Amino acid sequence: MVLFLNAVFLVHNSTFGDFTWNSMSGRSVRLKSVPVQSLSELERARLQEVAFYQLQQDCDLGCQITIPKDGQKRKKSLRKKLDSLGKEKNRDKEFVPQAFGMPLSQVIANDRAYKLKQDSQREEQKDVSDFVASLLPFGTKRQNKELSSSNSSLSSTSETPNESTSPNTPEPAPRARRRGAMSVDSITDLDDNQSRLLEALQLSLPAEAQSKKEKARDKKLSLNPIYRQVPRLVDSCCQHVEKHGLQTVGIFRVGSSKKRVRQLREEFDRGVDVVLEEEHSIHDVAALLKEFLRDMPDPLLTKELYTAFINTLLLEPDEQLSTLQLLIYLLPPCNCDTLHRLLQFLFTVASHAEDSTDKDGQEVIGNKMTSLNLATIFGPNLLHKQKSTDKEFTVQSSARAEESTAIIAVVQKMIENYETLFMVPPDLQNEVLISLLETDPDVVDYLLRRKASQSSVLTMDGQI
Repeated sequence: MVLFLNAVFLVHNSTFGDFTWNSMSGRSVRLKSVPVQSLSELERARLQEVAFYQLQQDCDLGCQITIPKDGQKRKKSLRKKLDSLGKEKNRDKEFVPQAFGMPLSQVIANDRAYKLKQDSQREEQKDVSDFVASLLPFGTKRQNKELSSSNSSLSSTSETPNESTSPNTPEPAPRARRRGAMSVDSITDLDDNQSRLLEALQLSLPAEAQSKKEKARDKKLSLNPIYRQVPRLVDSCCQHVEKHGLQTVGIFRVGSSKKRVRQLREEFDRGVDVVLEEEHSIHDVAALLKEFLRDMPDPLLTKELYTAFINTLLLEPDEQLSTLQLLIYLLPPCNCDTLHRLLQFLFTVASHAEDSTDKDGQEVIGNKMTSLNLATIFGPNLLHKQKSTDKEFTVQSSARAEESTAIIAVVQKMIENYETLFMVPPDLQNEVLISLLETDPDVVDYLLRRKASQSSVLTMDGQI
């Protein structure tokens, strides 16, 4: 099959499942499975739509499926709670929850704001240090020498154009503004450029009202992979256990110190730069991670998709896995990225569950935390409709017991297959690109050139 539109065409070999695209410049790109995090923000948005359509058309889950919101619309009700909390804590104006009990997207926004503030302070300190150095004896001579070295470095860099990324795209956006590793951040950034890409943008006209709405939305989306959206607290806890506690028996079952956990919680909530050291108890850190997930206003797998996730158990094993994959694509990027980090962590913990022998023949005691045990502990925090008043998930009836068993089974399946679940197969990437062709064929050309250059880099790395 050959699909032609605005000088971009697709060659599709359905017999061998070969999805090959050619860019305007004639570069051939064969689509391969890639991690969902490697897709641009625009591609992820379209992937969400493609997954939604496939779930409705091809998957019989026996329930209504809706695309979850990212939690921003819950801010108003949450703001009221914070205002009332602020009145009680009037004496401490600095107290604003930064991590616990907040929408995930807001937690990540707080983390990002904190990081930008830290970077700004470091820059100011560096400027002061440079100024002081310039006042020291020989400071001026040293500064001139460094400046000369810097200029020669800059000129040598600028003389080597970055052909592999995108030869006809605009200059890279400043690092502070960019969210990805490529040279274009969003379609809006292309407006002042006279490249073929811009000319195509100016000439391509949407055919219908729906396309206009999609194009207006897409203009705000990045053409780069968005920054990894995982809360600082989640990443810190996972790294700490991975580094110091994988051999600890019953990591998440042994009790913790409530006082120490509360202290860590308050430090994260105040925005303190918490560094988890070896002396921090593994069980305290494990409890902190569980509390964070438990206290999220909306569970990581979202209330909207609760029934859909549970009903995947009605499907055949292979179909269940592909349906779970589509449901994960529906999640907001912050939920998707955080879920990936958490499942990666739980898979690592489970891989150390059994006793083993090290290279010296010494017996290594396993942590006893199998994927089933971990799913039993984390499942109710990741997937639920509502919590009871004491914030614990209690079994109140036989129906509730069956529901709890289903939750555990779904989460266990996700832990054991996390690597597959977060890959995007060629056929779905193909659908995403076809969808983009209808509104932005010029953008497809840019994405194809980037995929081609990434593939070339991977090939060169493999040869090296």
